[in-house]
Amino acid sequence: MLSLALAAWVSGQGQPLVLHYPAEPELAGITVRWSGHDVPFVRSGEEWLAIVGVDLDSRPGDHAVNVTFRYADGRTRVVAEPVTVRSEQYPTTELTVEERYVELDPKDQARAEREAAETSAIYDTFTPERYWSEAFVVPVEGATDGRNFGHRRVFNGQPRSPHSGADLRARTGTPIHAANRGRVVLAKDLFYSGNAVFIDHGHGLFTTYLHLSAIGVKVGDIVERGQQLGLAGATGRVTGPHLHWGVRIVDARVDPFSLVRLGK
Repeated sequence: MLSLALAAWVSGQGQPLVLHYPAEPELAGITVRWSGHDVPFVRSGEEWLAIVGVDLDSRPGDHAVNVTFRYADGRTRVVAEPVTVRSEQYPTTELTVEERYVELDPKDQARAEREAAETSAIYDTFTPERYWSEAFVVPVEGATDGRNFGHRRVFNGQPRSPHSGADLRARTGTPIHAANRGRVVLAKDLFYSGNAVFIDHGHGLFTTYLHLSAIGVKVGDIVERGQQLGLAGATGRVTGPHLHWGVRIVDARVDPFSLVRLGK
């Protein structure tokens, strides 16, 4: 039997991982067990492809995942394939924000916990349909900044979780566009994130657009790549107007610009 191309199974913390397998006679489908989900491969020409993510806090070193091969005659086989996670170095950033976003009163604390549970449930959803077929694009026209993904953040002198997205410079009112085709699964005001839009692109891949001044879509909408979602702003926990653009792939926090660099 052919084996997976091991070079495709090496990635850094906070980076996407594209899995390749050559087309094999009678092979009808492949899935990889990743972060509690069976992620399907997609046939593309003479190979099968799947995309997963290596989380910011994944343990560096060698791991193994189960890959299931299904054949036209009904046979299946399961292979444990090695995955190597490289350590990535992310700097620390100190920020000053409104004190209410650091020392929460009981009402805000309860709200933040409810919203964290809501967004966690969204990320735990796996849509079997893959909505996108083109390369991902940056949601702010002409933006090339936003290199602060993974920075370890200190708010008002207190350490907090690492930055899970890229902050793009955008004045209030700047149009914000969908990075690719998908379905809107959240469009509302959140305590930390302000006005937020979450898009499910299928196969466990989500993009998020935070701190908007206005939202122009609703839950259930199918949006196309480049479609306007709303306007940039400074809502939620911010130091000024900008867009926080985030990516999750099978619940892993991934650098959005690394997704753009992958192509289709």
